[in-house]
Amino acid sequence: MGVQHRAVLFLSAWALSSQAAFAQKATAIPVEAVIARAEKQYTGYFSQYPDSTKFPRSTKEDGTILLTSSRNWTSGFFAGNLWYMARLTNQESWRRRAAAWTETLEAEKNTTSTHDLGFIINNSFGQGYALTQNPKYKEVVLQASTTLVRRFSPTVGAIRSWDFAPFTYPVIVDNLMNLELLLSAAKLSGDPALARIAKTHATTDLKYRFRKDYSTFHVLDFDPATGQLRQQMTHQGLADNSCWARGQAWAIYGYTMLYRFTRDKQYLAAAQHAADYFIQHTNKIPDHIPYWDFNDPAIPHSPRDASAAAVAASGLLELSKYSKSPKKYQEAATAMLSSLCTPQYLAAAGTNNFFLLKHSTGNKPSNSEIDVPLVYADYYFLEALWRYKNYATLALQ
Repeated sequence: MGVQHRAVLFLSAWALSSQAAFAQKATAIPVEAVIARAEKQYTGYFSQYPDSTKFPRSTKEDGTILLTSSRNWTSGFFAGNLWYMARLTNQESWRRRAAAWTETLEAEKNTTSTHDLGFIINNSFGQGYALTQNPKYKEVVLQASTTLVRRFSPTVGAIRSWDFAPFTYPVIVDNLMNLELLLSAAKLSGDPALARIAKTHATTDLKYRFRKDYSTFHVLDFDPATGQLRQQMTHQGLADNSCWARGQAWAIYGYTMLYRFTRDKQYLAAAQHAADYFIQHTNKIPDHIPYWDFNDPAIPHSPRDASAAAVAASGLLELSKYSKSPKKYQEAATAMLSSLCTPQYLAAAGTNNFFLLKHSTGNKPSNSEIDVPLVYADYYFLEALWRYKNYATLALQ
């Protein structure tokens, strides 16, 4: 047996033993109790809002639920929540409900006015295909990926995020998440062009996304004519030189996902740097749930963002599979999940407009969705619980 082969066997055994040790602690998070709570919440939602062409997003200022059309960037998350309920319960009834809220999103596969087709289509049809292998779902994923690449500029080397002023060619950190649609489609179709575009975008992003301390800029604005970077700035954070918590979480999750598909070590390093910054700052907070911006001078009298914690926890659980220091990332994810499962953040049955988590922040600079439930907080919370529950049995991806 060669040295390299022995090393591979050693690392595989080490990884499996690490997963087994983590699984022994699984009772620390009340996964089954949260699943039961989610079943009550969503059953209550269906009884009041049975229309599958409307999608829950948040709570309005008057306390009523905010529902959206399929065109909204958050529309795919609720279907994704239901697909995770199908995974977590293994009940056919949840598959049927997930399918109902998925199929009404199909028209968005041809929408060219948004970079968020990953959030809309991959979290619904992509999740559905992974669970059911329905060929129709695969067709929708492939068409949506073909649509999304129309927003790619070879000059900039990235997919354009928004189309509104004052930006010229913005590329936001959130956009890393939509690359999973392209990478999944490349794998499903065998089309390497989709993967090349995703990797080109990620490499461009990586050149400019991080400060020296590995905190992230929210927005990179480019000159579309030359491809030159014009400005590093924020739109949803406190200031251009501050670190918006959910943006940092997107970077953890996004670069970890990129490493899963590409095995490019520069993406793994980026994910670890982003994670280390996030953990360093959340470790200073007793319950480990971040404030909306790590640099807000109003802390500790500043809004929390449970959605940032949920995104980060899910990303950290996957990152721990690839890291040579898995314990740090496992423990950080567990600390955040433990807090999210307490009554401080987890809504009581029948409350919170049937969302699971309380205390998220959408866009504080615009005074929008502050200290409210957000559907994508619930999505990444359920995904993190599923990853946590299955940590030892999931193969290294």
